[in-house]
Amino acid sequence: MIQFHNITQLQEDIIRRGLEQFVFVKLGHKEVKMYEHSMRRMLELSETCDVPLTYSWYRETDADGKAVNHPTIDYQLGSIRDDFDFGSIILLNTSETISAIEDLGSEYDRMPDGGWYALRLRLLAGRGALCINEYLYEQSRTDFRKSGEQQHDYVDPRNAEYQKAMEEACTAYLEEIHATVGKAHEVEVGLEQFDVEASVVIPVRNRVNTVMDAVASALSQLTDFKFNVIVVDNGSTDGTRAALHSVADPRLEVIEVEDSEGLGIGGCWNKAITSEKCGRFAVQLDSDDVYSQPDTLQKIIDKFYEEKCAMVVGSYTLTDFDLNTIPPGLIAHTEWTAENGANNALRINGFGAPRAFFTPIARDILFPNVSYGEDYAMALRISRNWKVGRIFESLYNCRRWEGNSDAALPIEKVNENNTYKDFVRTLEILARIHESMDESDSLPY
Repeated sequence: MIQFHNITQLQEDIIRRGLEQFVFVKLGHKEVKMYEHSMRRMLELSETCDVPLTYSWYRETDADGKAVNHPTIDYQLGSIRDDFDFGSIILLNTSETISAIEDLGSEYDRMPDGGWYALRLRLLAGRGALCINEYLYEQSRTDFRKSGEQQHDYVDPRNAEYQKAMEEACTAYLEEIHATVGKAHEVEVGLEQFDVEASVVIPVRNRVNTVMDAVASALSQLTDFKFNVIVVDNGSTDGTRAALHSVADPRLEVIEVEDSEGLGIGGCWNKAITSEKCGRFAVQLDSDDVYSQPDTLQKIIDKFYEEKCAMVVGSYTLTDFDLNTIPPGLIAHTEWTAENGANNALRINGFGAPRAFFTPIARDILFPNVSYGEDYAMALRISRNWKVGRIFESLYNCRRWEGNSDAALPIEKVNENNTYKDFVRTLEILARIHESMDESDSLPY
């Protein structure tokens, strides 16, 4: 078995071993124990399926030595996150691996990951990998943080050098498969007539402990334009609906949804943006959270007009329930650039918040009717063609508490979420490839 350090070392070790058809490679430095006959199983299936890379489910041993099941997910065209989980043990087709390394060149050895990310993108382009849905080995667990504590690693300033290198590798790959976006189009946002300039959209289900804070935060915004607040109550049974109806402010619009309609968060957003009450711009506010400033809404709408963009994304601060800042604090997505942000967005798992959309374009696209990744899908679709405005100062307090839907997820739910976002990326990559071959450049806005 070869311990991976960099792609040149990998090539040399493969050649030194006599160019066998397949080679086992260990990624990272976790302790690993292979189960009996597991390597034979991987070899047999790799030969049968003729794939460049094979990986499997595994078990993780915690500090007490207890082994916990850790299933992995299937690799898709859109699985271009640099943190895709193959586990520690993979099996590579040697000839295809050497060919990919020669195409890349030794300069990738200097990448923070030794060129692994660039190698696997090239190796799996158009081929895919085999995920064996069997637990074939154990590896030690070294990160004991909850899912909600891990999800912002890609925007940690301490990882900036690594992230920039991964962006370069990702962009080079997207260019090779003709999936990069062209020039972002500006939007004439002021042409159509709306009763109000903006609508703060709050989807909610059973958040009686927090939703009134969100509503109060939205209604207290100070603006030089008319706005309203659209709350879509998705079948709440905990008193949320009654609390909403107790608000006398005429700017609050409550849309009641019943379980029989089968709506996720995306479906609730569609209810809001297709409503005749929706303003020119639809601005996000989660039912757990609050705007951090009374001029947040004004700043967001000003940005639409300043940059003629179809979407504006701000920055937020992680806080506890009582609005005390907690690590990592400000989430600003400073990795975004006007030149390459729309391409790099395919590599990372989010755009940031709060998000706001030019309503006519959002109505043309609509959100997928899911409760995870619906905003990411909309943001990717918009960024394919239109300008995205960014505000890098904190506009929003994102409260972390035990009721958050992503605070501490089991591996099965993490996998479900990652599978869906990889699917969204797959669709977007295919669409971008298709558009790159289309000479038409006309858009309705």
